[in-house]
Amino acid sequence: MNTLYDIPSGKSGHNAAFEQAIRQLAVPVCRVFGSAAQPTPARFEASAQTLNTKDSAQVSKFFPNTVKASGSKVLEATAGAAGAPQDQGKRVAVLFSGGPAAGGHNVVCGLKRILGAGNTLLGVRPGPKGLLKGNLFEISDRDVDAIINTGGFDFLGTDRTKIKTPEQFAQVKATCVKHNLDAIVVIGGDDSNTNAAVLAEFLYAGVKPDGSGVQVIGVPKTIDGDLQAGALLPISFGFDTATKIYAEMVGNILQDTRSSLKYWHFVKLMGRSASHVTLEVALQTQPAVALISEEIAEKKQSLSSIVGQIAQAVVKRAEQGIHHGVVIIPEGVVEFIPEMHVLIAELNDVLACHADDFAKLDKAERPAFIGSRLSPDNARLLASLPGYVVDMLLAERDSHGNLQVSLIPTEQLLIDMTARALQEMGAKVPFATMNHFFGYEGRCGAPTLFDAAYTFNLGLTAGSLILDGRTGYMATITDLTKGGTPKAIPLTGLLNIERRHGQDEFVIEKALVRTDSPAMRHFMAHRTTWAEKDLFASPGPRQLWGPIAMQQPISVALNTGADSLAFKIG
Repeated sequence: MNTLYDIPSGKSGHNAAFEQAIRQLAVPVCRVFGSAAQPTPARFEASAQTLNTKDSAQVSKFFPNTVKASGSKVLEATAGAAGAPQDQGKRVAVLFSGGPAAGGHNVVCGLKRILGAGNTLLGVRPGPKGLLKGNLFEISDRDVDAIINTGGFDFLGTDRTKIKTPEQFAQVKATCVKHNLDAIVVIGGDDSNTNAAVLAEFLYAGVKPDGSGVQVIGVPKTIDGDLQAGALLPISFGFDTATKIYAEMVGNILQDTRSSLKYWHFVKLMGRSASHVTLEVALQTQPAVALISEEIAEKKQSLSSIVGQIAQAVVKRAEQGIHHGVVIIPEGVVEFIPEMHVLIAELNDVLACHADDFAKLDKAERPAFIGSRLSPDNARLLASLPGYVVDMLLAERDSHGNLQVSLIPTEQLLIDMTARALQEMGAKVPFATMNHFFGYEGRCGAPTLFDAAYTFNLGLTAGSLILDGRTGYMATITDLTKGGTPKAIPLTGLLNIERRHGQDEFVIEKALVRTDSPAMRHFMAHRTTWAEKDLFASPGPRQLWGPIAMQQPISVALNTGADSLAFKIG
């Protein structure tokens, strides 16, 4: 039993009772690695499965070394021989890239454990920028003991620097030479793993004085869940933790609506390019309305038809005496509404062409200035939107030239338009509302047991690939309900050509929600009932001990054809 003497002294951080307990939590490992305490590096053999995209011919021209080395073959782990000469003396750097996701620390821990005492693991601070600057330090066993099973990326830090210029590549090479690196592990999302593919090719040979190269291995991270490759990569790490955190909060709000009996809550959830997060949270909580961006785009739904759908749900529930509900909304839904997508595309062009003149104008003058340079349809649409939305549509783009959709109060826009639609329908129903945006709350929580195990094993896999002499691969774990099978995906087998910033670039395409997927079909089969009745679920907090501690994401279980929600590693 805790006593007053157990209260953290305040003289050290990360010392709450929960944080102390999770560091002691055992993490299961795939059978091929043996035990978690003293894992044995796996070896890898080429499987019969090849991985290519529609642009593989072009990829082969620009990535000749790594394509030839991999043969585009997927690798599968086999039991290795511990203590082989090539397992000693390696110097490996690891970095986080992009936004945080729960479980990143366990990737580092898995790497350190599998490399063992005979090799050196170096941390890079912060992210790719730290690699350019050569800001590396040695990671100790004590460090691993301190960060195991903890959330966040604070141990190393992260940033969003893209390594793409000749000067940057020269800096990376200089860092490799200065620190005598044998390998680099990039933990990141689709853009970061694209960068890993480019680095693997650039560093393939001729880096060190003896003419040898530096290996590069990627690890799949993103809470958005949009880094997938079918059964080979069913989900990226961090997704499970984030969606369970969001589901707890949405479930709490659903419970509150049933208690107060008077509010409609509109909740925007993180996920710019895909609706995996919203779909998973909907499956866990069963709200009255959940918008799926990909379905809206496929059906070419207008903004007014979406609002009409919400208004009809309000009316139908009111007819049964239910004057409350929850609507969950993907962060990036605005860009998937066809008319808004066309407007945003033209706005991007007009803003780019008239950037200097636009910058000189007062804020109040800007809408009219831009509106006069739009096509008639887009000018009318822009004029019909509330001022707070117009301001965000005209706001400065991010470092990648993208509209900052997280700043657009889509939830407030839908509230205002639904209220207007109810008036136009003559529906005399109560419609008291509240709005929320859940985003950063889900990125850095302590990982679920699923993410803790998944990431530790990804670290073991990445380290084993390095010790096996591989480069240009992404570590992955398949068969998540059958003990786990470590595999390696050739990064070049994921690359496509996409038009960005006016030129063709190699990218790993974001995996969007498939409207014909089992998870989506399950959602569509039940949402009408959820819209008309209070059948919500409040799943409660994520569990590391308890009845749902071993639960994987519902959408992953459905899409992989699992016969249970329980995952099994080891």
